[in-house]
This record gives sequence, C-alpha cells and structure tokens, in this order.
Amino acid sequence: MFQKVLIANRGEIAVRIIRACHSLGIQTVMVYAEDDRQGLAVKLATEAYLLPGSTLAETYLNIDALVEIAQRSGAEAVHPGYGFLSENPLFVEACQAAGLKFLGPDAEVMRKMGSKVEARKHMEAAGVPITPGSPPLTHQQDAEAWANTIGYPILLKASAGGGGRGMKKVHRPEDLADAFAAAKREGEAYFGDGTIYMEKFVEKPRHVEVQILGDTHGNVVHLGERDCSVQRRNQKLVEESPAPHLPPEVRQVLLDAAVKGAKALNYTGAGTFEFVVQNNRDVYFMEVNTRLQVEHPVTEMVTGRDLVREQLRIAAGLPISFQQEDIRFQGSAIECRITIEDAHQNFRPVPGKVGRIQEPCGPWVRVDSMLQANYEIPGAYDSLVAKLIVWGNDRTEALARLQQALKEYTIEGVTTLIPFFQWITTEPHFASGHFDTHFLDNHFSADLLGEAVTPQEIDDSPAQIREVMEMEVNGKRFEVAVYKDAPLNKKSLRPGGGKKEKGGGGNPNEIRSPMAGTLVKVSTEAGQTVAKGQIAFVIESMKMENDILTAREGEIKEVAVEVGQKVQAGDLLLTFA
Repeated sequence: MFQKVLIANRGEIAVRIIRACHSLGIQTVMVYAEDDRQGLAVKLATEAYLLPGSTLAETYLNIDALVEIAQRSGAEAVHPGYGFLSENPLFVEACQAAGLKFLGPDAEVMRKMGSKVEARKHMEAAGVPITPGSPPLTHQQDAEAWANTIGYPILLKASAGGGGRGMKKVHRPEDLADAFAAAKREGEAYFGDGTIYMEKFVEKPRHVEVQILGDTHGNVVHLGERDCSVQRRNQKLVEESPAPHLPPEVRQVLLDAAVKGAKALNYTGAGTFEFVVQNNRDVYFMEVNTRLQVEHPVTEMVTGRDLVREQLRIAAGLPISFQQEDIRFQGSAIECRITIEDAHQNFRPVPGKVGRIQEPCGPWVRVDSMLQANYEIPGAYDSLVAKLIVWGNDRTEALARLQQALKEYTIEGVTTLIPFFQWITTEPHFASGHFDTHFLDNHFSADLLGEAVTPQEIDDSPAQIREVMEMEVNGKRFEVAVYKDAPLNKKSLRPGGGKKEKGGGGNPNEIRSPMAGTLVKVSTEAGQTVAKGQIAFVIESMKMENDILTAREGEIKEVAVEVGQKVQAGDLLLTFA
C-alpha cells in the first residue's frame, strides 16, 4: 500500500479522500490555489503546497505543476477526485511518466469513454443498449438535418461533457441554433472540446446509474444502482440507492450491462455506468464516468464498502477486497447535495462568507463537507459545498431520518438549498418514490418554499478567537496558531440568508448584474429594441450559465460590458434610452 498520496482536487471531495487515506495510515499531500488557502482540506492534509497563479489553467488544471509537487513531496500516487483533471488522459500519462500511480483507469479507457460519441460506439459493440443518435456535428446545418431525421425533441450533448455541462434540450426547430451554440460554447469552455452530438430525447426518463469496480487481476464487480433523477439544469440534486420502484428485471438489465461494458473495456478502478430508463422498462446507455462520483456515499451506505479504500487497493496492484457474492445490499440511502444556491431565484449561485455551522448527527447520518465557520467560499468553483447522506432499513425510514437531519442542519451567513430539500422530502411524488427527470419542471415553483429568509445580525462573539499565521518555505505551507481576545459586538448572520443581491430591481432604466461572474454572451447592443423577458446576457458563475433577462421592453441606450469581462454583483450591464 502507498505511504503518501497527492490529492489533485479541492473542496469536500478532497476532505473525503484525506480522511480515507489517514484512516489507512497514508500521508496526504494537498495542493491549493490562493483563494483556497483557508480551505478545510488544506488544514487536514499532512502537507500542503501552493499552486502559483490565479486561473484554473495555472492551478488545478496545471498538469506540470501537479506532477512536480507530487515528485517534490515524495508522493507515490495521485488521487484526482472528480472534476478538474479526473478524466483527462494526458494527466494519467504524465503521472505514469513521472513514476506516479494514478487512481483511476488507464489513458486508453479514458479516451474511449471521454468522448460520448466514442463511448456509444464501444458500448454498442459490447452489446450495451444505446439511444438513437448522430455522429459528431461540426455545423449547425448538420444538426438541423439530424434533428429532422431523429425527430424532436432532441438532446444536444458536448462529446467531452459531463455533470450536465454542454447539454441542451431542444423541443422546436427554431430553438436549435441558440442551443447548438450554447452547447458548443460550454464544451469548449469547460472541456476544451466543442464537438457536439445529438440523441433522441427520451420521454419520462429516469436517470439510473450503476457503480462498478475493476482491478488489474481481471475482476469486475457492481455495487448496485443509484437513482439520480431529481435534477436541475441537468445536474443532480438528490441521489438514492436502491432506485425506488425499479422492476427487478430492469435492475438486472442495468447491472448486467454495466458489468459487460466494464469487462469489454478491461476497466480498472472505480467507475459509473449511467443509463436512461424510459417508462420504467427500456434501458439506454448514456455515458461512463471514469472516476469517483459525487454520490458515491449512498452506495457505501447500502453496501458497507469504502470505495476510496478500494481505489487505493486497486491502484496499488491489489485485488478488490471482496467478490460479487460477498456484497449484501441493506436498506436505503439518500443523499442531498448542499449547494450555495438560492432556490427562490432559479437556483442562482450565491457565494459568500459562512457563519456558524451546526451539522446534524445521530445514527446513520453522514455529512461530507468542506465548510468551516468564517470561511469565505470562493466564487470560481462549483457551488457544491457539502453532502448530507442518511440510511434507513427501508426508504420510509431513510426519508424520515433525512427530514429530521435537515431540520437540524444550520449553515449561517450563506444561502443554501437546505430549505428546498426540506420541501422536497415532503412532496408527495418524491415521498412516494414516483418521479423522473422532469420532477422539478412538473412540481416545483419557488412559491412552494414560502418567503426567503433574509439575514439578521446577531452578537455571537467568542471570548477568544484563533488566528492562523502562515509561512511558506519552498512552496510548502506551514501554520502557526495564536489566540487573542475577540472584539466586542462582533456580528454574524442568522441562518437561511445570504448576501443581499444588488441590482436587478432598482432603477427600471438599468440592468445590473445580480451576481459575480464572467460574461459569456452579450445578446444586446445600443439602439436595439428589446421585449420584456428577453435574454440580454449570459453570466457564468460557479460553473453555471445564468440567463439575465430584460425586465421591460424598450430601446437600449448603452451596453456597458463585453464578452469575457468579469463582473461583480451590482455592476451596470445595460441602460435603456
């Protein structure tokens, strides 16, 4: 087994990996960007090293810097977590060239599965069922022709995409051009590949995935399925295992298809085969995620198996520590992704500073989190900050335990989706287990949450506060803690609130940015006459594209921003004549 592992990631997944390594006596090396200096993972790791630079390309996506730090620190292996470089074959090859073990499949498998077009081809050859679709599409005209052949509605997908990025649903021919451009733009921005392909959009689909493990000794096992149908913007919000009301014969088709596909690939490490299930009957392959999934804890809860531990064993050349017949599926587990988003404002990301935190606890309640009191959450990354996972003997018990845990969960100072999850656990369709990926579209509106709670100042000053002084020697980070009396009347925020958003509702002759982010599209110009509700700008914030709409009709006097410009909440975007 390894003595030291570098974690090429950040946030809650880095914390999760660090804890698994330390439980096995493995030292950990953490890397961090400047805005992650105070991150929990940085503090928990055995060692931590600063990544010079300010952009993602210079920090968490900098293969040369990551490999150099791994070698300098004496790490023997690299765990990529999820996102960032976790599915990048160039990173795998760079690690191998440097004598480092990469915790994941080899580069060849990543290349095959990294392109959704190639993945479909290989899975079809392996006998795994796939949805009707197109080859790679370079031009909008090609997309129009294929859409007419397949028939609307269709789904555009970035070939290198994942996590809902670069995925656009199109119901009408007149919407295809904008959707194609947006999917291509997101593919290029997030994955460096603007290749697009098209699939038939499956009506009333359930999103069900299968967790697999493969080792270098030819063993492949599955660890059951997870239902991930509760989504917004094609990104998962709630996951559970087992999938409720899934017919046994359909479950077996899913499990068999995943194992068959993994064996055809000679897959090593942890991976997830994702499927669409239509009408609770027909199974269609979507993609393979060649990494650990955000929702892996629900599988761990129902199987009692530590997936990160198995990843470490497999990368070290050891066989999986159990066989298929050893796995016993017990009870039901549900996970809620705690993100800093405002469900009252179309799930708008709202980074801010965390105040007091009170996490739920008790039997079979688990919280995977990156949060700590007084932590300023950076706005440059994904909005996921924690995960709440519960287990019960059956789904009814798990749901009741989740409801209680959500009542106990307090995160002050920032707006989170906790109120949304409190609603969803009592919604009849979700509570009964009868839902599909259109659940939110069909059953949710912000009015159901009641009024948003605004933050209020309270006096909660401690007698003393701890300050950390930092030192860096040759890029390696050291900390020295000192304690001093806290100032009187220190203020913090009550739960449920967040930063008050500036602009958007003040002067009717202006449009101001409701969030911090980067302009990725400007759809207006001076002299143009616009209608109410028209998309004027698209702002990317916390890895999400957000449409900024006109609040009234009128002629535009001036557009104050341009594509690529970074804006803060309250910055002027546009003025009307």
